[in-house]
Amino acid sequence: MERKTDIKLRCWIDVDGQKFFGPGRAVLLQHIHEQGSISKAAKVMGMSYKKAWAMVDDMNHKGKQPYVVLHKGGTSGGGAELTETGKAVLNAFNDLSHKLSQTLSSEQQQLMKLI
Repeated sequence: MERKTDIKLRCWIDVDGQKFFGPGRAVLLQHIHEQGSISKAAKVMGMSYKKAWAMVDDMNHKGKQPYVVLHKGGTSGGGAELTETGKAVLNAFNDLSHKLSQTLSSEQQQLMKLI
């Protein structure tokens, strides 16, 4: 009987022993960047606004600089956008994730032969 084996890789950044940033938050930031709104980003992800807001608030408070800035409503409506720090963190995390995936892809065959 043939088995299907996979190596799973997830990259998380911990701050003071607690999960701070990972794939889900990276996707949230990407959607905020594309949608210009936390609520629209949450909707695209099938996530409650409350949860998305809590994630943004956590990133803004635990990061060295805020990742997302909010714009108050008015005639043109409110919104949100990534700060330069938020963009840099998102890009660096995506680059690291891509490099880790490439390394895993090129190295996993040797290990999988042994399993």
